[in-house]
Amino acid sequence: MSDAPAKKVAPYGSWKSQISADLLVQDSVRLSEPRLVDGCIYWLESRPAEKGRSVLVRHCPKDGRRDITPAPLSVRSKAHEYGGASYLISDNTAYFVLADDQRIYRMNLDSQVPEAITPEGPYRHADLFLDRRRKQLLCVQEDSSPEAIGGEAIARIVAIHLEAPEKNPPRILAEGTDFYSNPSLSPNGMRFSFLRWSHPDMPWDATELCLAELDDSGRPGTVKVVAGGGEESIFQPQWSPEGELFYVSDRNNWWNIYRQGEEKPLWEKNAEFATPQWVFGMSTYGFLTSDEILCTFTENGRWHLATIDLEDRSHEILEQPFCDIEGVRCESHRAVFIGAGADRFPAVITYDNHKKNFETIASSNRSRLDSGIFSQAQAIEFPAGKRQVHAFYYPPNNPDFQAPEGEKPPLIVFSHGGPTGATSAGLNLKVQYWTSRGFAILDVDYSGSTGYGRKYRERLKGLWGVLDVEDVCAGAEYLVAKDLADPERLLIKGGSAGGYTVLAALTFHSTFKAGASHYGIGDLTTLARDTHKFESRYLDKLVGPWPEAEDTYRERSPINYVDQLDCPVIFFQGLEDKVVPPSQAETMVNALKQQGIPVAYITFTNEGHGFRGGDSIKLALEGELEFYSRIFNFPLAEPGPGITIENLE
Repeated sequence: MSDAPAKKVAPYGSWKSQISADLLVQDSVRLSEPRLVDGCIYWLESRPAEKGRSVLVRHCPKDGRRDITPAPLSVRSKAHEYGGASYLISDNTAYFVLADDQRIYRMNLDSQVPEAITPEGPYRHADLFLDRRRKQLLCVQEDSSPEAIGGEAIARIVAIHLEAPEKNPPRILAEGTDFYSNPSLSPNGMRFSFLRWSHPDMPWDATELCLAELDDSGRPGTVKVVAGGGEESIFQPQWSPEGELFYVSDRNNWWNIYRQGEEKPLWEKNAEFATPQWVFGMSTYGFLTSDEILCTFTENGRWHLATIDLEDRSHEILEQPFCDIEGVRCESHRAVFIGAGADRFPAVITYDNHKKNFETIASSNRSRLDSGIFSQAQAIEFPAGKRQVHAFYYPPNNPDFQAPEGEKPPLIVFSHGGPTGATSAGLNLKVQYWTSRGFAILDVDYSGSTGYGRKYRERLKGLWGVLDVEDVCAGAEYLVAKDLADPERLLIKGGSAGGYTVLAALTFHSTFKAGASHYGIGDLTTLARDTHKFESRYLDKLVGPWPEAEDTYRERSPINYVDQLDCPVIFFQGLEDKVVPPSQAETMVNALKQQGIPVAYITFTNEGHGFRGGDSIKLALEGELEFYSRIFNFPLAEPGPGITIENLE
């Protein structure tokens, strides 16, 4: 007979879980931008317990780990609103973008006294690259001066003089296109490469890889487009140690790696060796040596690691425990990346190609949870009309509990942001928070998601608010047909663009019984008129050209059909959100109040588009759980925060 204690019987949703909201805040950080420099590992930690402060951290073999940027400094670029590539390390010096003023600072790693090297003004910076030959720093600059053409920020690539920056204003190297990224120099410092693109394209639609010769002073000559344009997206151009230019292109439907001047990819594979460039500095490959690449690719929703021999194009897929991998950087046979597994928290990981081993340097979560509490992602495909759609299904799981016989679990369908984005099978406590309490989760890579080729990504062209909505509804109905979900407790949640899919599904379909919108879009016309530059023409391809297609925008805006929204909704909104103004949520909340439908509206004074502060993250989770418990009348294992729900008897 088994000595294991009998499971407690309790309704789905009411199971007591060791995965608390506090656990996501106090013991968790967000890791990004890993780097490997002179044998030391660097990365950024965004700490909810410090109100989202982003700290530059170093780990060296000799002296271990320490914070590089002292409190209250926060390292974060706001270029393109989403930032990225906000620091650079060289010669015991850190160059970084300060979140508060978006200026670039220089700081000796021993003294920790920062010095500004860019002038004050309406500028944002990102994507730093050091030109050693000329003692200057290259970067992308956004200029929001009043003279900015058409009211939009002017983008350019500039060079910042490092010996006397106060006497030498930044010099413009490239300007005239709407967007730039990836400024880089060949190893000899004489060839200059970068990406550029213009409205209405997003970087995953069409980018141009540009190349120019530099003179001794660093002035570029004639700029030539060597790849991209049209219907081709270029990602991460990078120089090899031998001075050859490599890049990722989706010209054959799949983002594969190419060497400049060659027609065929290094490894022709129906897999994605890139991801949508929402932020600067994204990296999926690097050079272990002059003739070997380490790369990561995604296939059927899971990421893998492999090496490619540049001489004979042979490749080897590495055995490793990670299913989500990002930020690959290499230095002399070693690499660093952010990796997460099905039961492993995202962590800074190093790989030694000589020893063929992996080492965890820093984890995003310090808690010691028994892996038995985790629900394992199951990759599934389901039909939506004539389409096949990808998703990850997570069954309810808690080793201490089981549901009463015959009860089916409530299902929460997750709708990821973007919409050009993807979900992940890596361990995510924001998923496990729900499954460990007795909810089933369906995390949908709806039509338009990335990771399944350009054609799958382009399904959503002109059809945002149609196919994505049909897909999430079809996913929920598929699990009901499989007896894996309670048809009377189908829920949907999402943030930003995912929040739009939530609101559209709740308004235009009757599949779901309640939902949660986290800074979701309710009015496409407002988004088209008022959003920031990076996304200001995004909807031209997803919905139609603005303003010519205004009727379509109105037809697909849930805010114009609130009378059709007849189920409870909870809204979470940052009051400093510049991407989705609070007025959108407020209009829908007020309409639901007038109709007598249960509605809750939770606001966060100091939050923007996405929540960084620990208190905000905690309230959003606990408030949403309490909302569902009161709507569907199941008990909570622990008291909720006491949110206000209008029109709830």
